[in-house]
Amino acid sequence: MLGSIADDFTGATDLATMLRRSGHRVCVVIENGTLTPDQLSEVDAVVVALKTRTAPRADAVRASLDAVDRLRAWGATRFYVKYCSTFDSTDDGNIGPVLDAVADAVGAARAVVVPALPANGRTVHDGHLFVGADLLENSSMRHHPLTPMTRSRVADLLRPQTVHDVGEVALPTVREGADAVRVALDASDARYTVLDTTTDDDLATIGAATAGDVLVSGGSGLALGIAGPRLPDALWSPPVTGRGAVLCGSVSTTTLGQVADAARTQPVRLIDLAAAVADEQGTVAELTAWVEQQPATSRPVVCAARERADVRSHVDGVEAAPVVERVLAGVARRLVADGTVTALIVAGGESSGAVVRALGVDALRIGPELAPGVCWATGSVDGRTVALALKSGNFGGMDLFTQAWEVLR
Repeated sequence: MLGSIADDFTGATDLATMLRRSGHRVCVVIENGTLTPDQLSEVDAVVVALKTRTAPRADAVRASLDAVDRLRAWGATRFYVKYCSTFDSTDDGNIGPVLDAVADAVGAARAVVVPALPANGRTVHDGHLFVGADLLENSSMRHHPLTPMTRSRVADLLRPQTVHDVGEVALPTVREGADAVRVALDASDARYTVLDTTTDDDLATIGAATAGDVLVSGGSGLALGIAGPRLPDALWSPPVTGRGAVLCGSVSTTTLGQVADAARTQPVRLIDLAAAVADEQGTVAELTAWVEQQPATSRPVVCAARERADVRSHVDGVEAAPVVERVLAGVARRLVADGTVTALIVAGGESSGAVVRALGVDALRIGPELAPGVCWATGSVDGRTVALALKSGNFGGMDLFTQAWEVLR
């Protein structure tokens, strides 16, 4: 079995989506959730979803090693450390420290470093990470409040985070095929090697070259190169009945566009941040009531912003993002608890984590793909099946909030 560790919740479902596409039966375990023997008998891959991307380094390492121990107990013999395709981290970590700890724990002499996800415009060429046509350092990630990415060479991003050597394999070698890549890796003394990757064919080559490695690392794209057994997958089925809603904590350009697209046909409600800061639970109750009052055939959207001018970092001296996350989590819990909603799309990594925790979901069964890195999944909430699509802010097409529901019919 392949055991994977993801550094946030949307990244976990992103990876699970790609593993499912490459022929694995896969489920996602939320943080300290468990799996029964019956569940384990139905999967070829397990992804443990953690919240370690920006956690204190010692906490991130500890949680990752605990995940390794559980994955081993469940039968994992190969391991995959998954991080964001934009390599979100600082010079202190957490990618390097987690890789070091996991490599030591599983006895890995080396691990490839493959953040690329070509389907979403993340590629590595000449060792540099690109977001679309832009170098990482020139993308919106340069201004990320927690992990500002001011360099683009992946090796230069990783080296300050680890005591081990970091090598590189250029695109011409990758294009020679799996044998050439394996020879290059075998000839290197570096524990970590960044590989140029610009297409899905490159991912397949790297996957084949590392098929015998106990540890690999990357974004979700590398999973496309790891072939699964392609056994019948009966894990996922959608809720039988129920309404749907969209909860958006993300204020990315992509998510704002998706909200605008949905607003043409669906009711949209902006969170009143000042009211939420003053009375969080009152705001939760008001937004829940608003969703319940919408037509049963609609897919209401509750969002932190409809346009860039709505974005606030602080309101009345209070940091806005945690308030938004708690409000959305509270709305989700109420809507699901009273049976109003059985399917939710959640936009934003932190918001997704808050919602899943509030619902008390232990594990997610992975369903159909909606877009690269976005899928429907189901979890159990108080004995009832709820469908969740956890979306990274920058993922998905403009019509995602209106078209995703077709898959559930």
